[in-house]
Amino acid sequence: MAESEEEVDVLVQRVMKDINNAFKRNPNIDEIGLIPCPEARYNRSPIVLVENKLGVESWCVKFLLPYVHNKLLLYRQRKQWLDREALIDVTCTLLLLNPDFTTAWNVRKELLQCGLLSADKDLYLGKLALTKFPKSPETWIHRRWVLQQLHREVCPGVGERKEQVDGDRGDAEDTQHSERLRRLLQEEMRVCADAAGRYPSNYNAWSHRIWVLQHLAKGNLKILHDELSSMRLWVSMHVSDHSGFHYRQFLLKALVRELSQSQSQSQSSSHPPQQPQCPTLSSSPPPPSSSSSPSSPPPQRSPADSPTQANGEASTLATSPAPEALGAPAPTPVTAAVSQLFHDEMELCTDLIESYPGHETLWCHRRHVFYLWYQWKQGCDPGQANGGGSPGLLNHAQEPPAPAHPRPGCGPDEAEMASANGQPTDMEVDGKAEAEAEVAEVCQLSDGVKQSSCGSGGGGSSGGCYARDTKRLKRGPTPPCPPPSLPAEEAFVSSVLASCRSPEQRRFAASYRRWLGSVIGH
Repeated sequence: MAESEEEVDVLVQRVMKDINNAFKRNPNIDEIGLIPCPEARYNRSPIVLVENKLGVESWCVKFLLPYVHNKLLLYRQRKQWLDREALIDVTCTLLLLNPDFTTAWNVRKELLQCGLLSADKDLYLGKLALTKFPKSPETWIHRRWVLQQLHREVCPGVGERKEQVDGDRGDAEDTQHSERLRRLLQEEMRVCADAAGRYPSNYNAWSHRIWVLQHLAKGNLKILHDELSSMRLWVSMHVSDHSGFHYRQFLLKALVRELSQSQSQSQSSSHPPQQPQCPTLSSSPPPPSSSSSPSSPPPQRSPADSPTQANGEASTLATSPAPEALGAPAPTPVTAAVSQLFHDEMELCTDLIESYPGHETLWCHRRHVFYLWYQWKQGCDPGQANGGGSPGLLNHAQEPPAPAHPRPGCGPDEAEMASANGQPTDMEVDGKAEAEAEVAEVCQLSDGVKQSSCGSGGGGSSGGCYARDTKRLKRGPTPPCPPPSLPAEEAFVSSVLASCRSPEQRRFAASYRRWLGSVIGH
């Protein structure tokens, strides 16, 4: 083993060269790690490359880490000069062994700003460091800084945007930037998921994932809903991970906010002139709609302001009796979509609580989801949520179903009849169909799943009749799922207390019942 200073220098330089050669031989390395080896037993390189995995024998770390650390400090103190290649190799080796060394990341920031380092290579280095240190805060902070630099390149300012359009670089470059932004978003989601799987309750990884959605997928309903759907399997396999369920709560709040904003935009008759935009949507918080103000009654809507349908079907408000005359408010696509979101989330909580008893994380998540629903319902209809004269949230499960609009995608003949009679259709309302399309998409997401399970049953001649009836039912509107309600929650808690044998499960259920009585049922 090397002992003198000269031997240590030779050893470290050889190890750094081996690391550099390993990345040149295999540019697809996706994981690094330390190989437990107290001392060098063989006269060979301590760098081991097997397929896409890079290993460093632990005996050389005590020589390698102090050497590169001192090299970088001497460079920062201007006592020793390092060229570009040497500086990149030193910082790479140092950050693979100690990614929380802020000075090394700052040096790479300077190289990146001078154009001497690629942003993609810097993100790749951070991804490798997170495979060994998935909770490294400095790595996540530097990663966000690099993403901000890339986002400025993909989405320049308004002035620069105007120059690009004047220079005939508009549509083709927008498509290229949008595709690059989409790839960045997908890669960040994979990095965050991998780090969250390597370290339980990895708050830094989930916070970074939220930051990415807020800055790279601003207000995109499809991305938010895809994230909520993809996270369903993950939380089912990590029922004690508080950070993962907190991420689902963020997605629910973001979806409700964006759906409400889409409704307010579709109801407005005039639109301001559009400014040049980035490939992503606006990140400014949505203005509160008039229907969410506790002090103002819900506005009266004309038939032209009724919710549109996804396939251009005309509204049925003009031909159906007023919902107020039947004693129930008129439902909207946004209301149906939000109710479906909360219903699905409560169903997920129910399945997980029954399948994995005794996990406090699941009960905390159920409490938060039900409170989000209560707050949203209170903002939409404060009289009902506060126990006014009309039936409200607390006895919503006992209300008779109100006459609702058909679901999007049903009955195109009505639209043709309405158009022939001079009634406004979706295609005649300027600017509403585009804003309602995302709302209608979310409304239809659950219908396909439920209708696909309306199975194949019966035998003989009766089976064919059943199939025809089922096929006919698929073309009609799907009954809305019941929204969360206090009686349903009390019934669920009672069933858990009556059937469970786990003392922890009984304690969490009793605590949830007390919370319902003190916070919701007061």
